[in-house]
Formats: sequence, structure tokens, C-alpha cells
Amino acid sequence: MNEFDLLSVAAAGMDVQRTVLDVAARNVAAAQASPPEHPYPRLVARFVTSDPIDDDGDPDAPPEDGGGPRFVGTVRTGESADAITEMVAVLDAQRAFEANASVFDTGKRLAERTLQIGQS
Repeated sequence: MNEFDLLSVAAAGMDVQRTVLDVAARNVAAAQASPPEHPYPRLVARFVTSDPIDDDGDPDAPPEDGGGPRFVGTVRTGESADAITEMVAVLDAQRAFEANASVFDTGKRLAERTLQIGQS
């Protein structure tokens, strides 16, 4: 892993949280629009990740598809969507997004510093 991999990992984390926010927004809108006798089932984003070991068995080689989490759809939970549950999900996703953005910024500064050292 090099310093530039940190940028892709943080960007993938931000993309995951963006998707979680989109699903939560859809749940809130649907919960507000659905009548009480037909509550909207809560959806949760589902992701898959690749195996970090490539076909040759080399754990340091990058996987074919980047190895980051990939959105594969939503799954229904057994509960109905409500605004409070979704707002908690939004707050969690927001904090995780901010943490990933901070890691991305740190990675960017690290890469810039590495390039400056290489130029000297």
C-alpha cells in the first residue's frame, strides 16, 4: 500500500456514506408519503467488497476492480421506515463521511509532501 492508496480508500468510504444518505432520504420521503395503514418498509443499502488478494495470490497487488465497496442494491428490513430512525442513520453517515473526508485530506497532504521531497 502506498500513500496514494489512502486517497482511494477514503474516497470509497465517502461514496459509501453518500449512498447511505441517499437511501435514508428515500426512506424519509416514502415514510412521509405512505398512509399509516400501509407503512413503507425501511430499506438499507447493501455493499460488497472484493477479496484483496488477486488471482496470482499476491496480497500486495491491487485487485482488478479496485477492491473497494460496491453498492449492489437495497434490502428491506422487517421494520417500517420512520423519521427518527432515518435521522439517526443520517447523523451516523454524516459523521462517517466527515471522518473519511478528513482521512482524504490527510492523504492528500501526505502525497503533496511526498512529491515535494521527491523534487528536492
